[in-house]
Amino acid sequence: MKKVVGFGDFMLRLNPEGYLKFIQADRFVVNYTGAEANVCTALSYMGVPTSFVTKLPDNAIADCALANLRKYNVGTDFIAKGGERIGIFYAEKGASQRPSKIVYDRKNSSFANCCADDFDWEKIFEGATHFHFTGITPALGVNVAEACEKACIAAKKAGLTVSCDLNYRKNLWTRQQAKETMSKLLKYVDVLIANEEDSSDVLGISAKDSDIISGVLSREGYIDVAKQISDTYDIPAVAITLRKSISASDNDWSALLYKDGKPHFSKEYHIHLVDRVGGGDSFGAGLIYALLNGFDPQQTIEFAAAASCLKQSIELDVNLSSPADVLALMGGDGSGRVQR
Repeated sequence: MKKVVGFGDFMLRLNPEGYLKFIQADRFVVNYTGAEANVCTALSYMGVPTSFVTKLPDNAIADCALANLRKYNVGTDFIAKGGERIGIFYAEKGASQRPSKIVYDRKNSSFANCCADDFDWEKIFEGATHFHFTGITPALGVNVAEACEKACIAAKKAGLTVSCDLNYRKNLWTRQQAKETMSKLLKYVDVLIANEEDSSDVLGISAKDSDIISGVLSREGYIDVAKQISDTYDIPAVAITLRKSISASDNDWSALLYKDGKPHFSKEYHIHLVDRVGGGDSFGAGLIYALLNGFDPQQTIEFAAAASCLKQSIELDVNLSSPADVLALMGGDGSGRVQR
């Protein structure tokens, strides 16, 4: 059976209950998360064998993080041990016109201090068919970028398909640093995922006649963005998520897949958000699932968009939707009626 390997940071997420602001909270909800780990967990939940690779400290909190992965049958055999801490981020959920807020405390984490020699990629990729990473991983330091490039080289040597979500984080590096590093890594990538901002922030390729603040997104503009990315970096498949933010509570959501020189748009969903963190990761997982299962391009982008739509109705970071759930929404069953 086809197997997916993900490589990235794994963090402790702490958030106030419900929609409380940080200053109101006297307790926090605990969750363990990371972009690539979320992709692996969602895929595992959908029945795809996965293995997640990271570096964690040898302590009780890291043991809790590992238990969370194992609960969903994500492979943890190749997780390196060492360093002193797991990274943390605090999430305050927004509502209506009040935006969500994220505060990071991840410097000097075990993963941020990892090196290329911590991972035996030839052994890790045995039996695997797909490798996934995001732009967050190389942003954590030159040492991590080197480890990521070594993983990509080994993946291509082993004949794996490589996917990458650009996932630009301005608090981790500058646009110039991101472009320099990601441009080197993109030569190994077969499937690139971006949102309506990433292509501009990381690659300097912007959609004409679009304004993400006002919610005006040009279909033709994003076809041109995807084509430029595909042509410039020789990437066969480029997927772009398109979010129209009406408020912190309501978004319109759709996506574009540019493959073999042709654009394919999903239907648009109006989402009343429960938790949008991890929305992009669930899209990546849905896209990978569809590609692994031989869906045609239109089915692929419909599946990925529907999977991500469902995730944003689920608390915390991971999409716990089955393929049947996603296919039902793809088929038009978005009523939300009670299933008895």
